Amino acid sequence: MTIAQITVHIHGLAVLLSLIGFVLRGLWMLTDSVRLKARWVKITPHVIDTILLLSGLMAAYLMFWRHGVNPDYVTVMIVGLIVYIVLGLFALKLGKTKAVRGSAWVAAIVLYLYIAAAGGMKTATPFMSAPATTPAVQTGVQG
Repeated sequence: MTIAQITVHIHGLAVLLSLIGFVLRGLWMLTDSVRLKARWVKITPHVIDTILLLSGLMAAYLMFWRHGVNPDYVTVMIVGLIVYIVLGLFALKLGKTKAVRGSAWVAAIVLYLYIAAAGGMKTATPFMSAPATTPAVQTGVQG
């Protein structure tokens, strides 16, 4: 396994952990749970989001940028990740009212789904593009 593949796997794990943690903290915020005040709840998301951002940048460098290539979807994913983190700050810290925090939380989850779709489909417009097709397989049958 190459360094780029390992980096992508680390990034994928951070993506999953980030979403799980964000959804959980958002639910706790909406229900006014005291769990949000736990030390690990305040520290862990910063560690995960740092790993998420750094592994994404490293994977982009190893797979594309060092070869002079910059696919649109990679740029969209990086900008989207930064916006996701900012929305997360408003959802869990900076939002003045529960309505603002809840709206930012939902917007961040929707953005997360868009970023995941862009990465999975390797296009900046995953919901507007036709799905990629695979070439027909030769069966050896003439007809």
